Amino acid sequence: MRMTDDKGRRIADLVAETLKNHGLRHAFGMPGGEVVTLLDGLDKAGIAFHLARHETAAALMAAGASVRSGRPAALLTTLGPGLANAVNGIADAAQERIPLIVLSGIAEAAIRSRYTHQIIDHAALLRPLVKASFEITRDGAAETVARALRLAMSEPKGPVHIDIAPDVAASLTSDSALNPADIIRPELQACDPALKRLCDRIDRAERPVILAGLEAARCGAGLALQALAEKIGAPVMTTYKGKGILAESHPLSLGAAGLSPLADRMLLPLLKQADLVLAIGYDPIEMRIGWMDFAQPEAILEITALPGDHGMHQAGLRLECDPARALPALVATVRGSDGWPDKAWHKVKTGLQQAFLPQADFGPSTIVALLQEAAGANGVVTVDSGAHRILLSQQWKSEAPLCLLQSAGFCTMAAALPLAIGIAASEPGQRIFAVMGDGGLEMGIGELATLRDLGRPVTIVLFQDQSLALIAAKQNSAGLPPLGVALGQTDFAAAARAFGGLGFNVETRDELRRALDGAANHQGFSLIACRFDARAYAGAF
Repeated sequence: MRMTDDKGRRIADLVAETLKNHGLRHAFGMPGGEVVTLLDGLDKAGIAFHLARHETAAALMAAGASVRSGRPAALLTTLGPGLANAVNGIADAAQERIPLIVLSGIAEAAIRSRYTHQIIDHAALLRPLVKASFEITRDGAAETVARALRLAMSEPKGPVHIDIAPDVAASLTSDSALNPADIIRPELQACDPALKRLCDRIDRAERPVILAGLEAARCGAGLALQALAEKIGAPVMTTYKGKGILAESHPLSLGAAGLSPLADRMLLPLLKQADLVLAIGYDPIEMRIGWMDFAQPEAILEITALPGDHGMHQAGLRLECDPARALPALVATVRGSDGWPDKAWHKVKTGLQQAFLPQADFGPSTIVALLQEAAGANGVVTVDSGAHRILLSQQWKSEAPLCLLQSAGFCTMAAALPLAIGIAASEPGQRIFAVMGDGGLEMGIGELATLRDLGRPVTIVLFQDQSLALIAAKQNSAGLPPLGVALGQTDFAAAARAFGGLGFNVETRDELRRALDGAANHQGFSLIACRFDARAYAGAF
């Protein structure tokens, strides 16, 4: 029974209604006694709560629900160990630019100065990771929540933390929930004098390259970016989270960059040859050390609404603007050319295609190729950190943005499954594949229960090589023995069945095809453990 009466709503209801009014539809987490009233308020407001098995996984589920929709999502935790458990997931949200609303319980103010059980300073714990921390009080609760949401949704998007004590949550209030302001974003006009320097710079370029990132993908700049690339003859490379902003079957696509040493050995020299690098919505948080100073400052022209809060490169010219607003005006204004008189980038494109052809034998690249066939043009794939991620992210061809999702800035392990769960919760009809290594799944295997309870047809494709293969490769390159990287052989198919799913162990192409067909016809979750020798990664990326 909900503890409300005719005198007013609870502050928990006010908080939840304000969250709902600002677009939040899903919350994930592990409740405790300090947040039961808030949980009830979320339910009353129509915000779906999904019980996870670990708080970091819950934060990653919220990221999955948010990244494709653009809406904020919530993590709900209790005080002390509940919030501390979520630190990895909140850090991931910070580096992945996710508008995560972290809702945590806190001890009541009347006892806080004397009581020590499970008490830690929540705001101090999260200070390096969130844009701000707030505590809900009896006055101004709706205003505090609305402020937190504005911060979370402003660029660069990121997590915001809100504490609420149980007595405050249960208090009655006559205040009203708040709605977001209508935001008007005028289009940048082709005649705007601010564009003249940019257009002149683009028109002078003979060897332009476009480097696009997550911001461009997320703001819907894809069609305008394609039009600009075609008009000036610029090949397009992306970050891994920007994949698909230009369909990778397009003749101008060079695919993704920044993670595969094999690919970067071809792409970085091309950038050095370019006389113009258009960095559009490009956030270097995804990139490795080799991408520091990838071109001379005078060659780099940035179009981004993000602050320049890094030292990875310097740009000679910068337009601080949403790429979706700027690009149509640029397309209408630039003169246009065929670009690259010697077409030198064609050789790079051919080299990349040949470098990532599937293997003849059953192994990681073959698994990627067969998965691509099964996923088709409309499948969404999440991928975990590890050697398999480097290969898949390079070999995979994305035809639309935000269809290959991963922890690319923070690169945390065990992200693929909770990301897939978050997408499945928010997009019930979407077919989703979670690609993981055995180390990552063993780290977060309890979330198979979350997936079972959700009841959505997610397919987990497991690269089972009994090794932390990427770390083993780094040990090998340093001339060191493979210590602390071997994994025993778990029967993951049996584990999937124990959690209520469909399970397969496969070791050949035909077995994988049959398993993928079986998973496609199953209404619950499926897990396909693809067994191969870790040495198959040698030279693959």
